[in-house]
Amino acid sequence: MELLKIFTFPDEILLKPAEPVTEIDGNLQKTIDVMAKTMYQAPGVGLAANQVGLNRQLLIYDIQPREEKPLLSTLINPKIISYEGEIISEGEGCLSVPDFRSDVKRFERILVEAVDREGKPVRIEAEGFHAIVLQHEIDHLNGILFIDRISMLKRSLYKKRILKRLKQK
Repeated sequence: MELLKIFTFPDEILLKPAEPVTEIDGNLQKTIDVMAKTMYQAPGVGLAANQVGLNRQLLIYDIQPREEKPLLSTLINPKIISYEGEIISEGEGCLSVPDFRSDVKRFERILVEAVDREGKPVRIEAEGFHAIVLQHEIDHLNGILFIDRISMLKRSLYKKRILKRLKQK
């Protein structure tokens, strides 16, 4: 099983909302497995389908500490139903926004509804780091990068650096 390419800013696939998943079949199961292998290899704690070039409302994540047994979670067509509180995600980073980290304002607690990889409805009440990861990955599925949630100055400095790097290639 080959790893998938992780697309990086400013690739267009990252900037548009993903389409809902309408069919949960063997192909989707294979996609989830190869996404997991890609995420763990990167290494990351979450990966949205559009980060690997797939225009689908699908995300995976694993917030277990690296030294513990992996505990992969899959969410299909996830939606944040409710939220409360405020927390600062310190030094948030992203596989699709390389070489950059920043503090990001997030909700402290959220309620997410989705279906799992078997198509069963799930409701997840998450707080703290779990809530941050889910917000980050659901943002991806909505065409939002974490740099869209930071100050305009920091965002423009990052964009200039990336565009300069791309011109040098």
